[in-house]
Order: sequence, then C-alpha cells, then structure tokens
Amino acid sequence: MDRAAGILLSVSSLPSPYGIGTLGQAAYDFIDFLADAGQRYWQMLPVGPISYGDSPYSSFSAFAGNPYYIDPDMLIADGLLTKAEAAAPHWGGDPGRVDYGAVYEHRFPLLERAFERGWDRDHLAVTRFLAKNRAWLPDYALFMALKRHFGMAAWTQWPDEDIRLRVPGAVAAWAGKLDRDVRFFTYLQYLFQKQWDALKAYAAKKGIALIGDLPIYVALDSADVWANPQKFLLDSQNIPTVVSGVPPDAFTADGQLWGNPIYDWKKMAADGFPWWEARMRSTLERFDVARLDHFRGLESYWAVPYGDLTAATGHWEPGPGAAFVRMLHEKFPAGAIIAEDLGYITPEVRALLELSGFPGMKVLQFAFDHRDSSDNLPHRHVVNSVCYTGTHDNSTLTGWLTDADPKDVAMAKAYLGLNEAEGLDWGILRGGMSSVAQLFIAQMQDYLGLDDSARMNRPGNPVGNWQWRMLPGDASPALAKKLKAFTALFGR
Repeated sequence: MDRAAGILLSVSSLPSPYGIGTLGQAAYDFIDFLADAGQRYWQMLPVGPISYGDSPYSSFSAFAGNPYYIDPDMLIADGLLTKAEAAAPHWGGDPGRVDYGAVYEHRFPLLERAFERGWDRDHLAVTRFLAKNRAWLPDYALFMALKRHFGMAAWTQWPDEDIRLRVPGAVAAWAGKLDRDVRFFTYLQYLFQKQWDALKAYAAKKGIALIGDLPIYVALDSADVWANPQKFLLDSQNIPTVVSGVPPDAFTADGQLWGNPIYDWKKMAADGFPWWEARMRSTLERFDVARLDHFRGLESYWAVPYGDLTAATGHWEPGPGAAFVRMLHEKFPAGAIIAEDLGYITPEVRALLELSGFPGMKVLQFAFDHRDSSDNLPHRHVVNSVCYTGTHDNSTLTGWLTDADPKDVAMAKAYLGLNEAEGLDWGILRGGMSSVAQLFIAQMQDYLGLDDSARMNRPGNPVGNWQWRMLPGDASPALAKKLKAFTALFGR
C-alpha cells in the first residue's frame, strides 16, 4: 500500500430520492469527487442486509448484499420498474436522515415488482450467479423466505422445530413450499451484485480502491449460524452456550455485551478454517481491502455465559491465533487486510499483529488523553498503519472538540497548533495527513465540518443510529479542490 488518503462514508449516507443511499448515480458522483479530491480509497461500512436495529454490523448474512442499496433508477433504466412506481412511496421527510421504517415498509414491495418482471428474462444469468454462489446463497434465500413466512421472527423462535434445527428432509420440504420467495431473495442478490460489479469497475477506472469492513462476529439471527450451527459454540438445541463481549474497563463497569455467538475455533482450526477462507474471499471479491474488525479477538476473546445480563461475568478464552493468521497469509495477497487493533491490547495481541504484518489503526480522537501518553499520538505512528480521525463509533471532529474533556482539547491545540483561522477541525485533519502512516482516512462528516448530529453511531444507545445522510451538493467541486491541494501537500 502506497502513501495515500481516503474517505469513510457508508453507502447508506449517500444522497438519494429513495430514502437511503444506493449504488446508483450518487455513488458514481462520490467516486468522481474522490478522484477530483486526490483521494485513492473509499472506505465503507459493511454492506450486508441489516436486521433489527438497523446496524450494518448486525446482518442476516456475512455474504449477502443489502437489498436497500439496489438503486431504483437503475432498475427503471433496465425496464424493471417505472418512474411512477419508484416515486410513489413516501421515503421519509428528511433528506439528511434515513427513515428506516419507511424504507423497510416500501422497498421490498417495490423490489417485488422488479422480480416479477425480471425473473424469467434473467433466468439464465441468475442460474449462473446461483451456481457461483452455491456455498451460501441457497441457504440465505431460504432463510429469508422462512423469516418472512414466520413474521420475521428470529430463527431461534421459529415454531417448526424441524426446520429450526434443519432436520433432514425439512430443508427440501420448506424450500419447495416457499419456492416463490426463495427465488425472490435469490434475484435480489443477483440485482445487488450486478449493480455492485458495475460500480466497482467504475471506481477502478477512476483509480479508487474500495475498503470494506469485515466484522469478526456474525449475528445470531443470521443464515450463517442457522445453516452452520456446528461452527459455533451452541447446545443441542442450537442455542449459544456463550456469547461475545468485552470486559469491564474504566469507562464501562459492566463491560459491553455484544451477544454474538462465538465460533468453535478448535473445530474450525482442525480443518483449516474453510468457512473463514470463503468469507474472506467473498469480502475481497467485493472490496479491494478488508478491515478485519476486533483483531484482538483472534488472540483471545471475552466469552460471556448466554443469558447473563452484563459482560462482567465473562472470561478470556484463547482465539485461533497464529494458525488463523498463517491461513490468511497463505490464501490472500499482501496488503489486502487492515487490522482493527483497538480495545484492550496486550503484549500477546501486539505480537500477533507483528506476526501478521497487517497495518494496525491509529485514531486521533484517542491520541490526546491528557492523563496518559498514547500510541495514537502522531509522533508515535509507524509507516505500517492507517491513521483515522475517528471511526463510525466516534464523534465527528466538531463534536469531539465540543464535548471532549477540555484538557484533552487543550492538549490537541498545543500539540497540533490548532487555530481558528485554519479551523480547529482542519488542524486535526492536517495532523492526520502529515502522519507517517501509509494511509489516512477521515469521515466525510469531518471534511464537511459537521457536529454530532451527523454522528453515525453511539455505542450503547440502541436508537437513532446509522441515520446520517450527505445532502446533494455537499461533495462540491470547491471542497474537492481544497482537499486535493491539502492531500498533495503531504505527499498523499
């Protein structure tokens, strides 16, 4: 990876007349903006189908694409929808926020019309697509058809125990009974991939590489767990015995209870991690680079007994460690993986990161703790790293400058020479751009100077997240010109 810069922006945050960002014209326009601004990377949040809570980190599948991102205008151009059909629903009243309720209510009925017109026409292409993705797509399409049949209940609550536990014969019987919906959810993945492939090709043509986020854990209510229970620590009824989280610390007395099922790493290691190889391969076919979330969980992970109300009762268990890292090295090209090495980092985790050779992360909002010297301070950065202003879980820079401990802000001002003439937020961006880290990534909100009303996620707050959207015209030629000069100044 050469010295470069990029911008973090969720697909959901793109402008769109259809309630949520899509893979349509606004995505192409943003790629043009990145190229004009001298950027070489577009980092996205996960693009899988989202479940209750709207989090891209809680998906029904580790392999599927989000049907919400299928662009209606492209379907109109493809003869699958009419303009009147796409415009008829009320997609929400605020172009600066995603109204997930409206999108959930209206998107699938609209996509049903595209399916009805396109299935027979595209049958041969869909058959080829299905054959290429047979390892996961039939299970996912049946899983979604079953969820629809059972009122979107989690699979652990399905009233038919035979299909919940995948008793032999039940899968085929239900696939036949729900054949129409199975074909519908299969077709949606075909449409998503068709639009995605076109966008990725355009990005490559413009010199923009795509960075994708790969969460280490998958959701309990996912096709991954339902179809592969033997790969997780589950009991005889396919209910987790332990779930994921992180231990208590100075900020959270109870720790963080994430609730994801935990892999049976011993079984996975015994046969060489084929499910993980397939997952990483799928990710790197979709993106040019993958950010591997919660890297420290590969060294050891925090396991909480299922049903406990906080993470405080958990304990550490050894992760797959060096064997997993060796698999990644053997199967995937150098420079394709970024390690999210945040959180409780021990000497053992540092050693595993060094063994991997993956670039780790440096986050400027974590650098200026007046109580303790931090490895996130720019003078402690290393070349083999990625410097961020903040992640999707952080405040915007303007929000941080407003709400952080005044002593931390004072330290940032002294360290970076922040001043009102330049703009305090742009001074922090300058600090990141000037880092020796090979890649610098900032949230789009930071270049727009937005406050915390534009924050993507507040961990621990279950409502109001993942909603911010960029307005038409925000990614302006004037901003691109300023950012291009700023980027060139620091050799990126």
